[in-house]
Amino acid sequence: KWKNLYQIQRERKRIMRETCSKYKSNNRRIITPYHVSRIFVEDKYRVLYCEVPKAGCSNWKRVLMVLNGLASSTKDIQHNTVHYGNYLKRLDGFDHKGIYHRLNTYTKMLFIREPFEKLVSAFRDKFEHPNNYYHPVFGKAIISRYRVNATKEALRTGAGVTFKEFIQYLLDVHRPVGMDIHWDHVNRLCSPCLIDYDFVGKFESMEEDANFFLHLIGAPQNLTFPKFKDRHSNEERTTSKITKQYFAQLSPSQRQQSYDFYYMDYLMFNYSKP
Repeated sequence: KWKNLYQIQRERKRIMRETCSKYKSNNRRIITPYHVSRIFVEDKYRVLYCEVPKAGCSNWKRVLMVLNGLASSTKDIQHNTVHYGNYLKRLDGFDHKGIYHRLNTYTKMLFIREPFEKLVSAFRDKFEHPNNYYHPVFGKAIISRYRVNATKEALRTGAGVTFKEFIQYLLDVHRPVGMDIHWDHVNRLCSPCLIDYDFVGKFESMEEDANFFLHLIGAPQNLTFPKFKDRHSNEERTTSKITKQYFAQLSPSQRQQSYDFYYMDYLMFNYSKP
């Protein structure tokens, strides 16, 4: 079993490196604090984790907190503690020497997810539930730009953005509000062509990959990756079937453009074209 998992890792890293050398010329670029701003540090087991939202990041942060001795069990840690408690250090908080020392000696890992599924998961989470950040900041801007005859109420609250409107915003080169980590490219969030990750896990094989990773770093035997869904737990997880239903609302050219938008992520992490 381990042998098979080692083989999968070698293959994932090979594809990632080949894609980088084919499309990117930044192998010689300097790593700046910006490049490592999404990387969380766990000093005890010497782990660097690049956070990719909607690919198990809340539960990974819980695991890092347990490894670090900040909690005895992943079950005890609330969502807000994970995301707003500032218990975990980020790599860009260290000086140049501290950053490079950790990049060179710690186990660097990231977990990814099929790009369209990740996108639909982010849309459902941020726009289909009350949200006091995404509705006023993104929702209002999206509705006022892309909705013909928007009601005063919709313009006031920013609630009720449709998936089609969200995609219009995403594909707009002059988008009215900036990018957001929940739908940005993994390529941009984690700079895999600049940082040589030791471990590439996939959301689709989360349990197996996560427990293999914990085995590799010598984590305590009783620590396993939590299975619970962090938010809107009574709602079905975003699956490929649900993703299809959302993408069915788009025109063929919007679907193609969405694929082009995430093309590097599809290629680099070996996901087949939907």
